[in-house]
Order: sequence, then structure tokens, then C-alpha cells
Amino acid sequence: MDPFDSASDLAEAVRKRELSPVEIVDTCLARIDRYDPEVGAFVWRNDEQVRSAARRAEQAVMAGGRDLPAFHGVPIPVKDLTQVAEQPATYGTFGVHDTPRTVTEPVVTRLLDAGFLLMGRTNSPDMGLLSTTDNSRYGSTRNPWNLAYSSGGSSGGAAAAVAAGLTPVAHASDGGGSIRMPSSCCGLVGLKPSRGRVPQYVASWEHATVEGAITRTVRDAAALLDVMSVPDNLVMYRAPAPERPFSDEVGRDCGPLRIGLLLDAPTGLPVDPVCAAAAVHTARLLESLGHAVFPVSPRFFSGEAIVGYTQTVLDAALWASPYDRPELAEPHLRYRMERAAGRHSGTYTRAAALLQEESVVVRAQWGRDFDVLLTPTMACPPPLVGTVLAEANADPGGPRLTETQMISFTAVCNITGLPAVTLPTHTSPDGLPIGSQLIGGPWDEAVLIRLASALEELDRWPLRRPESFLG
Repeated sequence: MDPFDSASDLAEAVRKRELSPVEIVDTCLARIDRYDPEVGAFVWRNDEQVRSAARRAEQAVMAGGRDLPAFHGVPIPVKDLTQVAEQPATYGTFGVHDTPRTVTEPVVTRLLDAGFLLMGRTNSPDMGLLSTTDNSRYGSTRNPWNLAYSSGGSSGGAAAAVAAGLTPVAHASDGGGSIRMPSSCCGLVGLKPSRGRVPQYVASWEHATVEGAITRTVRDAAALLDVMSVPDNLVMYRAPAPERPFSDEVGRDCGPLRIGLLLDAPTGLPVDPVCAAAAVHTARLLESLGHAVFPVSPRFFSGEAIVGYTQTVLDAALWASPYDRPELAEPHLRYRMERAAGRHSGTYTRAAALLQEESVVVRAQWGRDFDVLLTPTMACPPPLVGTVLAEANADPGGPRLTETQMISFTAVCNITGLPAVTLPTHTSPDGLPIGSQLIGGPWDEAVLIRLASALEELDRWPLRRPESFLG
């Protein structure tokens, strides 16, 4: 077994009895033993449970089981911000106990229904409120391409696990770029679904958070979206059903599209030339495929709306977080909670309403001014390990240059609910992956998958493995 095989290929090999789920799990666990002490992707392991699940999956195959689910016998880790019954969920903080949970969240139920075997939990920053994966409880998750650099966040543990070949795919979530930033840092495909696409009983941060996955290939990204987006009648809202399964969009022609190219950060911060170069490279590839690519200056959110989201909404969200001992949260988060306690509830109501009002204007540009928006994924390369957390804790109320650069192009998709995907289309001079981002119109993951699969075939990625570390 090649540890860098796609989940789809592994599942097919299991169905054909060319590979056993036991062999796949044993290979992954051996690589975790070997590499994760340095990478720091996993915060909790259930080796015996996943081995037992693999043996049961193997027995089902050998018994001639028909109609096996799509990913029967393939392991997947769950991000530490998502609950699974009989597993701890510590949310990357000393402020939450490690008592096993009694609830399994909908996205995990769908992964289990698809045949996945749950294999451990991956690291995240405290409550997911940081663009890198650094915390006081578990330490930092490092980038397998260069251990001195961050894997991004908040799904940095998930991305590092996939990039290092510890798992074929990983569950992730995204509230401001948390699937796309780590995927960009680690040379992976990070598809952020539309709001309401993957069922959630609680969508935090004024419905900005979504559940998803980090993958090595577009085919896996589409197939996982299919299994994760099975509707749930108990959720408050859901995205419109797609015209066809997302897997059927891989390789499908989408005709000539109008693709707007945005190289200036909506935050007004400088964009590193290597990040702009990634988007320009992707623009040229898209032009070669027959699409019209042209510069645009879209309208985004007002300063009042951005401050309302980044401060009022996110500060208040911490009061709904599952802290048992909030006094043990990271200093920058304790500062946020104290700031929120001094605000009038009407301030929050106004901030939430303004985000909804302005989102209508932002979303209207898709289909009218352009079909898809192309941007750098981040405005800076992956930062050094620990620097973003140190910056936040040193001056919790001050400006955070690096973190704001990281989320400059991604957060708008969460506020508006638009789908987006980051693709590993570039590499920095020092060998770090640099992604470019495609943002689709409302509920239009299909066009992103079509474009991404065409680029994947043309540009000869995925990047296979971080040779400098893993060999």
C-alpha cells in the first residue's frame, strides 16, 4: 500500500479484495508512530478500536458483502472541535475536560454511514479561533514540508496528517478559512462547502462555520462532499439539492466561464508576491482552458460589518463555547470574553443584521459581474510555528498582521456562505506550497469541482509528498 493513495483508490482496492482494511489501518498507524511525534497532528488515538473496526470491515468484504458503502474500510480522523460519542473533545484547550462525549455530530454520522473507520482526533487551536494550529495544551502542529513552519489553522492537524501520509483524508471544519488555509499551507485540496450543505445542528459564528474535509485529490473532495451532505430533517436549514452527485462533476466540461481575478486583499493589507504569483499562474491555466479571466474589484463588506464580525460576533461566540474552566483559555480568548461582557446585546443584534444585509449585495456579484472569483488563498506564505499565537497573546486587543493576512481572502466566503476551494497550484522559492482559491456563486460547488478537476489534470498536482522531511 502506498500511504499517499487517495481514499477513493483505497476504497476501490478494498472492494476488489486487493487491499484489506486491516492493512490500510496498520500502515497509517505505523506512519503515525514514526512521524507524528515531530509533526504533532494527532491529539488522541484509538488504535485498538480502529483496528477492531478494520477487522470487522475486512470480514464484511470476505463474506461477500454487497452494496458496501463508498469508503468501506478507509480510516479518517476527526478534528478536535467536533464531538463523537465515546471520544473526548477538548477543543484544543486546557479549559475543557477530556471526559468522553455522549453525542455524535451529524457530519461524523455521515462519515460512518459511508464506511469510514474513525482513527483518532487531530489538533486545532483553542476553540478554533486562530489561523494556525498552536495551543498550550497540545503544542503546535508543524508543516510536513518544513517543520519550522505552521500547517495553518484551524484544521492544521487534519492538513498535516494528510500531507504527511498519516491518513488518506481528514475531517475538517471552516469558520473563516480553516479548511482552506491549512490546505494551502500543506499543498492539499481544501473544499469549503456552501452554508447548509453539510448538516449541522449548531452553526456557530452567525452561521459562518461549516463542516468538510481536507483531501489530496479533487475526486476525493467531491466524493466526500457527496457522503457528508446527505440531508437531515432536524437542521434549521439546508442547501438546495445538487443537480447530480458531486462526484459526477469531476472531469465534466463547464463551458467558457467569466472568471474575475482579484489580487488585492479585501482587508487592504499587502499581498506577498509569491501568493499573487500562485493566482496569476492559475489564471493563465484557466485561460488556456478557454475561460475569460479578467481583473475585478468586487464590493465586499463595510468596515463596520467587518469589525462587527471579527470582534462583536466572535467575541460573543466564546460565551457559547463548551468551556468547563474558561479561566484556562488562551489569554487572547480570555480578553475576547471580557470584551464581550462589556457590550450591550443590541450591539450584537445590529452586527448580525448588518452582515446579513451586506451579504446580499456581495453575493449578487456572482452571475452578474463574473461567474467565479479567483484569488490567492492567503496574502502571506505559511508563517513560522508559534508566531501567530504569540502575536495574539502578546497584544490581544491590537492588530494581528500575520493572522489578518492569512484570512484576508477566505473569511468573506464564511460570512456570505459561498462555497470555495483552494488548490495547490504553486510553490514558494523555499519549497513551501502556496495555494490559489476559487470562489463559486451561491450553492455552486459543482462549478468549482469541474474547474478544479480540469486544473488538477493540467497542472500535474497533487504534490505527492514532502520529500524534505518524509523521504
